[in-house]
Amino acid sequence: MKAMLCKTLGHPSTMVLEDIPSPVPGKKEVLVTIKACSVNFPDTLIVQGLYQFKPSPPFSPGSDIAGIVKAVGEEVKNVKVGDEVFGVIPYGGFAEEAIVPAHSVFPKVPMMDYKVAASFMMAYGTSYHALKDRARIKEGETLVVLGASGGVGIAAVELGKIMGARVIAAASTDTKLDLCKQYGADETINYTKEDLKNRIKELTDGKGADVIYDPVGGDYTEAALRATAWEGRYLIVGFPAGIAKIPMNLPLLKGCQICGVFWGSFVAKTPQKNMQNTMELIQLYTEGKLKPYIHKVYPLADAKQALIDMMDRKTLGKIVIEP
Repeated sequence: MKAMLCKTLGHPSTMVLEDIPSPVPGKKEVLVTIKACSVNFPDTLIVQGLYQFKPSPPFSPGSDIAGIVKAVGEEVKNVKVGDEVFGVIPYGGFAEEAIVPAHSVFPKVPMMDYKVAASFMMAYGTSYHALKDRARIKEGETLVVLGASGGVGIAAVELGKIMGARVIAAASTDTKLDLCKQYGADETINYTKEDLKNRIKELTDGKGADVIYDPVGGDYTEAALRATAWEGRYLIVGFPAGIAKIPMNLPLLKGCQICGVFWGSFVAKTPQKNMQNTMELIQLYTEGKLKPYIHKVYPLADAKQALIDMMDRKTLGKIVIEP
């Protein structure tokens, strides 16, 4: 099979497309013929050796996959050969085939094509876990989403509206904010033109945001934290703009919570809760309430360009690799 391999940690441009042997599933694993794999920001980090876990080269990045079951381990009961499925793996998705743990693979609903299925789990799984389990967001609360035009950001905007929140989308360009409006944002903030803290305060009549969803980090974190309401919840989802250092008196003064959102560990440590969340998300999709935004599709040979485009922030919503 063909795979886009990271053979030396560093810039994605160094990756190479090669033929490698097909993997063999273990007792509790599934071998999937990949029809689509979406790109997520952690993929850009893992090839540089900058992510939380560091596989040894050679390996393929790519975690959000959809395809057809080719083989199953002897203890696998939830899917069978020939099933159309989607799922999440730590890495290995930029290839024609991949091994997926049985607890991380789900039947694909017929109305969901492979590109959509591959764009579903990480974005919606992360954002739903963040808003439902970590923030416990309530109807009528104000949610501010930073980086709102990205994959997890758009998902948070959609889900926030479904859960009854007033959603303020923040992003770096007006084009990105136009997309956020299409996905239900009530208000928008261009944080390259407007003062983030002051604008959040203005839009909330001085109260501040009940929930801040932050997949960006960097200089935006402290500004947004300063605009958090009393007893608000600040969700740390990611930090492509850098890991912020914040004055620790701010959570005290606001009586607020800073909540880490590590969906991957949530899946591994509480698979039954993740299964319940996934079933709820699939139901929302079948009701027509969720629609992943797919910006661009790349062939496997151009997978490294897809990572470069994501690093350079040239993408909106989700981008997808098709082997």
